[in-house]
Amino acid sequence: MNSLLIFRIAWRALAKNKMRAGLTVLGVVIGIAAVTTMVSLGQSASALVQSQFESLGTNVIIVFPEGRRRQGVSSQSVKLSSKDSEAISKECPSILASSPIVGTAGQVIYGSANASPNEMQGVNQDYLIVRNWGLRSGEFFTEQDVTSANKVCVIGHSMVAKLFQTEDPIGSSVRIKNIPFRVIGVLEKKGANLVGQDQDSIVLMPFTTVRKRLQGSEFDNVHAIMASARSMQLMTQAESEMDQLLLERHRIQAGDPRDFKVQNMTEIANALGMITGTLTLMLSSIAGISLLVGGVGIMNIMLVSVTERTREIGIRMAVGATPGDILKQFLVEAIMLSCVGGLIGFGLGVAASVGMVTLINTLSSGMKWTHQVSLTAAVVAFLFAAAVGVFFGFYPARRASQLDPIDALRYE
Repeated sequence: MNSLLIFRIAWRALAKNKMRAGLTVLGVVIGIAAVTTMVSLGQSASALVQSQFESLGTNVIIVFPEGRRRQGVSSQSVKLSSKDSEAISKECPSILASSPIVGTAGQVIYGSANASPNEMQGVNQDYLIVRNWGLRSGEFFTEQDVTSANKVCVIGHSMVAKLFQTEDPIGSSVRIKNIPFRVIGVLEKKGANLVGQDQDSIVLMPFTTVRKRLQGSEFDNVHAIMASARSMQLMTQAESEMDQLLLERHRIQAGDPRDFKVQNMTEIANALGMITGTLTLMLSSIAGISLLVGGVGIMNIMLVSVTERTREIGIRMAVGATPGDILKQFLVEAIMLSCVGGLIGFGLGVAASVGMVTLINTLSSGMKWTHQVSLTAAVVAFLFAAAVGVFFGFYPARRASQLDPIDALRYE
C-alpha cells in the first residue's frame, strides 16, 4: 500500500467523524496555543529588555561611589571626581568616551509654563557619544561651555512639548532655580524606559554649571561616571582597565575596601534576559502539560476507533493488507490529528499573543512591546505535535496491526 493511499484512507476515516476528531485535537490545540503564546510573550519581553538597555547607550559601563567602612563607621569622604572621568577617557584604551554625572532637580520655567523634568543632569561634551543619543535640532554644548560653566542647556522632546508646544525652543531662555539658561539643542525622542518613566523628560547642562551655579559647590565630586567601551567585545577589558585605574587613583591597596563600584550594563541586561527566558520556559512547560492531556485523548479515541473498525481491519487483511500497512494507517491518522491540532493551535497562539501585546500597549502609557513570532517556535510546535501523535498513536496502531484477520472478520 503506497503512502498516498494511506493518507487518503486516514483522511476519509477522520472526515467521517468530524465532531469526534475536533474534540480529540482540542487538547493539542489548547496546548500548542498556550505554549506559542507564552514563547511569543517571553520573546517580546526579552526584546523589550534589550531595547531598553540599548537606549541607555552603547556598551555602557557605569561607576558609582561606594561608602568605605572604617572601624564600623560608614564613610563617604572619598568620592568620584571629574578628574577620574577624564583619566578614564585618556588612559583606558578600550574606552571610547566617558562623562561625569552630576544630578540635580528643580523646575524649568518658560514664560507662564513650567515643568519638572524626570532627569536634570550635569554632564560633559561627550555624554551623547556615551549614550548613543542624537540631536533632533540645534547643537550640544562644547568643551569650552563645560570649562567656562556656561549657562546653556539641551532638553528632551517631552520638555519641548510641555514648555514650548509648537514654538521652536532653540535660542530661547528658560529659568532653572531663577537662573537663566539658553536652550541650544533638542534631543532625539527615546520614549519610556523599563519602569515606564519618560526618558525624554530631561534637561542636560554642563556639569560645572550645575555644580557651581545651581548647587553652589566648589568641590569636584560627581554622582557617577558613565563610560562607553569601543565595542561589545572589549566590554570586559574596558571594565578591567577602569577598575585598575580607579584603584590606582584612589590609592586602594589589595584587600582594602573600595570607594567605588563598577557596573557593566550588558551583564545586567543579559541577567534580566536570562530571568525572562527562565520564566518563559517555566510557563511554557506548565502550558505544555495540556499537550499530554491532548495526547492521552488522542490515544483513547484511537483505541475506540480500532474497536469500532475491527471488521474493516479484518477485510483489509483478507484482501492483502499487511500488519505494517494497518500500523501505518492508524499511525498516520494519529499524526494527522496532532498536526492539524498543532497548526490550529499555533495560529490561535499567534493571535492570542498579538492580542495580549496590543492590550498591554493600550493600557501602558509608556514603553511599547513589539510582537515577536519565532519561526523556530513554529517548527518546534509542529514537530512536537507530530511527536505527540506518534507517541500516543503507536499503541492503538500496533494493537490494530496485531489483530487476527479471522477474529476481526467475525467481530460484531
